[in-house]
Amino acid sequence: MSDREPPRRRVPGPSRPVRPSGQRRPGPGARPARRPGAPRPQGPSAIRLGSPRPRLRMVSLALTLVMIAFVVRLLQVQAVDASAYAAKAEQNRYVGRTLAAERGGITDRNGVELATSVDAYDITADPTMFTRQATKVTDAPEQAAALLAPILGQSVDSVAGKLRTKNTRYTLLAHRQTPQVWKQIKDLKTTLGAKAETDKSTINVLAGVLAVPASKRVYPNGDLAAGILGWVNSSGKGGGGVEQQLNKELAGKDGKIRYAQSGGRQVPTVGSTETPAVAGSDVELTIDRDIQWAAQNAITEQVKKSEADRGYVIVQDARTGEILAMANSPGFDPNDLSQADSTALGNAALQDAYEPGSTAKVMSMAAVLEENVATPETHVIVPNRLHRGDRLFQDDIDHATWDLTLNGVLAKSSNIGTILAAGQLGKTQQQANQVLYSYLRKFGIGSYTGLDFPGETKGILAPAAKWSTSQQYTIPFGQGMSINAMQAASVYSTIANGGVRVEPTLVRGTKGPDGRFTPAAQPKKTRVVSEKTAKTLAQMLESVVDDEQGTGAKARIPGYRVAGKTGTANRVDPATGKYHGYTSSFAGFAPADNPRITVYCAIQNATKGGYFGGQICGPIYKQVMEFALKTLQVPPTGAQSARLPVTFTP
Repeated sequence: MSDREPPRRRVPGPSRPVRPSGQRRPGPGARPARRPGAPRPQGPSAIRLGSPRPRLRMVSLALTLVMIAFVVRLLQVQAVDASAYAAKAEQNRYVGRTLAAERGGITDRNGVELATSVDAYDITADPTMFTRQATKVTDAPEQAAALLAPILGQSVDSVAGKLRTKNTRYTLLAHRQTPQVWKQIKDLKTTLGAKAETDKSTINVLAGVLAVPASKRVYPNGDLAAGILGWVNSSGKGGGGVEQQLNKELAGKDGKIRYAQSGGRQVPTVGSTETPAVAGSDVELTIDRDIQWAAQNAITEQVKKSEADRGYVIVQDARTGEILAMANSPGFDPNDLSQADSTALGNAALQDAYEPGSTAKVMSMAAVLEENVATPETHVIVPNRLHRGDRLFQDDIDHATWDLTLNGVLAKSSNIGTILAAGQLGKTQQQANQVLYSYLRKFGIGSYTGLDFPGETKGILAPAAKWSTSQQYTIPFGQGMSINAMQAASVYSTIANGGVRVEPTLVRGTKGPDGRFTPAAQPKKTRVVSEKTAKTLAQMLESVVDDEQGTGAKARIPGYRVAGKTGTANRVDPATGKYHGYTSSFAGFAPADNPRITVYCAIQNATKGGYFGGQICGPIYKQVMEFALKTLQVPPTGAQSARLPVTFTP
């Protein structure tokens, strides 16, 4: 026997079904075999869609890139450029405006208001609130302008143009409007706003119109003292007179405010920064309102009556130099410059330069007396004509030879007598010219008055060495040189003040916002002639008024001793530069023995009635002087005048 096990014999079992080729054997988890179904009908094969996964990947990638871009931009805005964008936001959110300082007032010497400020509004607008994006209409500026123009007194095109201003959130529609004007606009704005809330088709085209509190200059007395006061222009600055001269003191210092806004309105819950405005100082003038009124009324009536070009009156305190009145005619109303004549603006009493005529003879006489060349009783033989240089001189009236005293030369206002007297000031005419020139300069001729007033002229006085042949003889009686009215008045105040010239003053002082009064600086004083000479001149000037042969009889004032001098000069027409018409004047002071007040009057180119200074300015002098003496309660004179002789018997 072999060790190998004999082969086993297989026993046949049940036969297994035959699986189609490729079919797996059933096992755990295997899907059951598909039952044989009915045979599918024969036809075209079905379309099979591609896999969606690539498309999903592309969309995911695009979204990822977009998100990355947003993240980068967000980082740039919030981290890298945060401060810059914050600044831009602040700039758009916060707005600033100027807080206008209250302008100081101007009063007369007694505290009466001459210029003051009242509440007003600057009408403004935010142009961005009139755009199509803001209003949903294309013609919002025109609609708003049609409503605003009649109220503001402007054209529709002008207002609409301002409302269309680009690249700004502020535009000024009108300066310094009254509260009534703003109330009209505000009521109209409120009405439109209420209608827009109930009617969606209505647009409040005035929503962007705003008002900024301001002030408006008002002159309660109209044209009174307008030449002194001046006016305030549309920018709030002084445009003339004291308003311009003392603009810095009057204007104060503007403040500033910066605040958050929304829709053109301040957001009250957000903080603001403010620098308060500092109010301007009040200015007290030396002017007396009542005397100013009397002077202005008198000169205005005479200019109309004489159909003259213009005239001026100055009233001055002879002792202190303070100006009590400075009146011009024609004048203007600073409340409404649109109605003013451009030639009347300003202060002609300080800005006009003209040849004074015989009122200047008092300076020649002062030089003659001070230099001891003559006395009031010195005999002066005055011929009918006098040949000097290249001219033949005569007096205002034709006369035979006069036998006058030096006092009579002044009383009768003789040009020839003045030439003869002034010629004695030097051994030669050139020396006499130089001496006279020195006295004219001491009296303030050819120099500014010291008022520092805008537009003031210092006149014209050539050096003696440059006097022409005719000027050597015309300057002694007031032709060939030019002055302003204030200079002329100052000459007589110097004589009235005992020979001491006090620079004229117009401002007494200022009162600051704290209520403290600061007086003006003391005026400069200069001795021109001795007290003796001044007293003698005062007596000689009395002869002009109270002597029957004097030229100033119309200036007499009952109860008072009056010193004065008439003047009638050939006038240079400023338009042509040639002589045409006359300058008529009168100057003097009272009481003559104890001077208190100086009055000077001049009228340019009187064309109706008389033109001699004694005729048309003498009455004005009397009227204004009487009023001033009563206003200041100056008692009448008790002593009698000296009654110096006018003529002599050969």
